[in-house]
Amino acid sequence: MSFRIRGQNTSCGVGVADESKNTFMELKRKKGYRYVIFKIDEKKNEVVVDKTGGPAQYYQDFAESLPQNDCRYAVYDFDFVTSDKCRKSKIFFIAWSPAVSRIRSKMLYATSKFSFKKVLDGIHYDIQATDPAEMELDVIKDRAH
Repeated sequence: MSFRIRGQNTSCGVGVADESKNTFMELKRKKGYRYVIFKIDEKKNEVVVDKTGGPAQYYQDFAESLPQNDCRYAVYDFDFVTSDKCRKSKIFFIAWSPAVSRIRSKMLYATSKFSFKKVLDGIHYDIQATDPAEMELDVIKDRAH
């Protein structure tokens, strides 16, 4: 089955707005953000920035920023201290696809995920979540250590 949107085959993925790339680099290199949430703009057929959270934001702020009924991509910069007292940071990519979101949206995000992730150089961990429990802070901590 071929899934098409506005005449374009999404198996090739959607484009990525320059703003999305630049915002990710601000998070990665300059620690300008704690998290960035991206959405697919179906009219432009590209991934754009939906929301950002400043460096002082907590994980709960990030989790509450994801829509309950629609898909999103997100990156979260998780800071922690190792058992030998070293400060570390790991960047998580989260593909958020709640069970109640539209089938069309789920398919579009699923088929575009790989090509979008390739643009984000520096991702340490990838999480696919359909329910908030699949991306709780304990899950993030366990993966990072």
